[in-house]
Amino acid sequence: MMEQEKPWHQHYQGHVNENFAIPEVSLTQVLQNAAIQFGDQISITFYQKTWTFKQVYGMAEHFASCLAEWGFTKGDRLALMLPNTPHYIFSFFGALRLGGIVTQVNPMYVEREIEYVLNDAQVEHMVVFDAFYHRVKSVQHRTSLKRLIVVSLGTSSLELEEDDVFFDDFMKAPTEPAPQVEIHPKDDLAVLQYTGGTTGVSKGVMLTHYNIVANIEQLHEMIWRHLKNAPDNAKVMNVTPMFHILGLSCITLLSFRAGSNQIVLPRFDLPEVMETIRREQPFKFPGVPTMFIALNSVPNLGEAGIESIQYYASGGAAMPIEQLHLLERQTGKHLYEGYGLSEAAPVTHFNPPFRERQAGSIGIPLPLTDARVVSLADGREAPYGEVGELVVKGPQVMKGYWRRLEDTAAVLKDGWLYTGDLARMTEDGIFTIVDRKKDMIIASGYNVYPREIEEVLYQHPAVLEAVVIGIPDEYRGETVKAYIAPKPGVSVTEEEIIEYCRIELAAYKVPRLVEFRQQLPKSAVGKLLKRTFRDEELKKRSQTATE
Repeated sequence: MMEQEKPWHQHYQGHVNENFAIPEVSLTQVLQNAAIQFGDQISITFYQKTWTFKQVYGMAEHFASCLAEWGFTKGDRLALMLPNTPHYIFSFFGALRLGGIVTQVNPMYVEREIEYVLNDAQVEHMVVFDAFYHRVKSVQHRTSLKRLIVVSLGTSSLELEEDDVFFDDFMKAPTEPAPQVEIHPKDDLAVLQYTGGTTGVSKGVMLTHYNIVANIEQLHEMIWRHLKNAPDNAKVMNVTPMFHILGLSCITLLSFRAGSNQIVLPRFDLPEVMETIRREQPFKFPGVPTMFIALNSVPNLGEAGIESIQYYASGGAAMPIEQLHLLERQTGKHLYEGYGLSEAAPVTHFNPPFRERQAGSIGIPLPLTDARVVSLADGREAPYGEVGELVVKGPQVMKGYWRRLEDTAAVLKDGWLYTGDLARMTEDGIFTIVDRKKDMIIASGYNVYPREIEEVLYQHPAVLEAVVIGIPDEYRGETVKAYIAPKPGVSVTEEEIIEYCRIELAAYKVPRLVEFRQQLPKSAVGKLLKRTFRDEELKKRSQTATE
């Protein structure tokens, strides 16, 4: 695409410098710069205990010194399996200080998944929350893992095996200063971010220091510096899991670039979140859709003591438009959506605060990011308004998949990342995600996008959450099935849902089957898990075939 064919640039005028320079620095230098620039301002608040930027830098340096005494050197992998805690941040920066690579391990993983990641990344050292300790120990003998550092938030009765140590004891050891290590930001890996494994085995996304620094700088250029009335050392809610790239880059690490005070909570518990908001009075609340859907359930939300929040930002999954409008009506504030994926560290598009937000869209590409919509039929660029696969290019795009050359070649082509998401672009450069390519249903030869049906379902007054998938059908190829979690205390029937959809949708899009559940399964970051329902349907068909 030629320069003049990037219609989104018209929205940058007077706001964003498309050609701003990204510093070629390591994430360690990002922390050092924050310690110099923001010094004694508060960096982390965790249950009313605080750490300044200088103190965080000092903790990371000391962690690096202790880790070096264990023989940890450049290129080694340190696995983190923790909820959101300050220890996560100290360990993360400490490992990077030595040129190490942080391997993110989802705390919801079961033994088989933990074993897979540890072996795939060839991890020898790990920081783990005490509640997960036995889960890791049960597979340790089948991995290269040597030693564990165990985080406990209080007095623990846990008995550690030989060579393992509690975090506080690990940090008590007198040490020499950490050795100096040369980092090449564009070449050296900072993070192995394992994907969810929705399309086969989980793959380690290789993100360099430069990939992550670039995305932080892009977000700062297009979003943070345009937030009106943002106070110095603004408070930001940090409850999105740090082990997810959204929580790590867009909240935790961006907070060091912006000099903000991140209010850290281990997990999203609605009463605790509301209490924390009332006590801490944050300026900004970034999160995922399920968090904001939960906020919408709070009676008289606009009068519940959340007036300090001036800015809501959502990512990780599509926010149902009806829920978006409900949150905005109740709070009187806009919610801004963006788009990204682990392979892009993660953000490529966003609805910036300096232009009118278009509900349901992912906005425009970040500066220094190029984007196209390409035809599924021939790979050529699709005309404006037509659906195709979204492909992106930019400094935030991953180096590749860890030890998976074929998988890398399948999604990285001539510098373009093929996202697997279906999108369309308007003539003025606004992008909208239609659905995941793999989620698209083909019923009687028609392309059906589950997200469109889900948006309709969310408008039904009885529906709390909804997921739509395609299931095999001998006659139609696939047929549409909806799974619905009704609102508490509300009664609704399958016939009522189907009849409602008939009014709002073309006949071939209307669900033929509706199944009600008390709650729908979610990932640790709050995404509704369609693959769970697909697996269920495949299992049912397999059992039927053998009977």
